[in-house]
Parts: sequence; C-alpha cells; structure tokens
Amino acid sequence: MRVALIDYDSGNLHSAEKAFQKMGRSVGAEIVVTSDPGIAARADRIVLPGDGAFPACRAALGEVDGMAEALREAVLNRGVPFIGICVGMQMLATTGYEYRPTAGLDWIGGEVARIDAPGLKAPHMGWNDLVIDRPHPVLEGIGTGDHAYFVHSWQFRVADRAHLLAHVDYGGAVTAVVGRDNIVGTQFHPEKSQGVGLRLIANFLRWTP
Repeated sequence: MRVALIDYDSGNLHSAEKAFQKMGRSVGAEIVVTSDPGIAARADRIVLPGDGAFPACRAALGEVDGMAEALREAVLNRGVPFIGICVGMQMLATTGYEYRPTAGLDWIGGEVARIDAPGLKAPHMGWNDLVIDRPHPVLEGIGTGDHAYFVHSWQFRVADRAHLLAHVDYGGAVTAVVGRDNIVGTQFHPEKSQGVGLRLIANFLRWTP
C-alpha cells in the first residue's frame, strides 16, 4: 500500500510523516512525501495536510502543476481513501472566508468561517474533548471525551449535518471531523494528538470505504 502525503509547501510535514510511518508498519504501508501529481494519482491512500491561512494554502495547492486534477481523479473518480488535516480538511469546503472569499475543493459542501467564541481566546489552541456525532470506521475506538490537539481560528461549517462526524465545544460547537464516502477530514492534528491521533491514523490506513 502506497500512501501519498502531499507536499505543496504548506507546513512542516515531518511530524505527520513520522506518525503515518509508525502506524503504517503494521499494515505494510509505504509513506511517500510527494509533490508529484503522477505519484498522487496512483496512490492507494492520500493525505492532504495544511498549516496557515486558507487562501494561501489553496493557492499553493493550485500552483503545483496538475496536482488538483490528480487528486480529483484519484479521490472522486477512483474512490481512493482521502484524509485532509487542519487546513487540508478546511479546503474540502465549498468556500473559505479567511481574509477574502476563496473557492475550496467543494468535495464536502459548506463554508469555512471564523470561530465565534465570545470571551475565549483565538486561536482555539490546545487540547479539547471530542464529541462523536456519528459513528465512522476512522473513529473506531475513539469516544466522546477523548482528547485531540487543535490550533485554528476558523472552522468548517458543513452544509449537510450528515457530514459532521465529531465536534468540540469552544464557545459553542466547533467542527472536529467531517466525512462522506471515501473522504474524511480532521480539524485537529492527529500527528500531535498522541494515542487518539495514532488510532485515527491506523483506522484510516485500514479503512476500505
């Protein structure tokens, strides 16, 4: 099994690479950090990370010649299991509103809006308790009350509640995990979320949607 960890100059991939390598050993997964659309198109699993502002990440992904098309072909046409992490998850949305309206991939309908949490610090940073909204294979063994690590000021508001898999409370409900079909996304960083994050990665690597 080849897992493509997409490198488009948007964040440090080292910790994500190490976490996926660690959990991939038991299933024989080869983790390949790549900016080559050909490798992404042929991968058995795809991971799209992302740190920073939505418009900058979306522009950077678009600047890797052929990558957006390769991802679309693999994920939407071939049904390759896909996970987006942090801004990589936010880019699944229809539109992001950080700084200015920016078109997302529109693979899961919704918008990325500022977290509205009066009296609480922005960004939402640190550990928070997950609330599981809907069972899903990538959440097997992960329950309400388990902790995950977040760093963000904007959140994905899904258009269809059926696509909301988990949330946290931060001055109200804040999206933590989204998913539909062969696509999932986590607002938190599984590679920084210790046992919960490693379990989610292991579940993703075994998932057969």
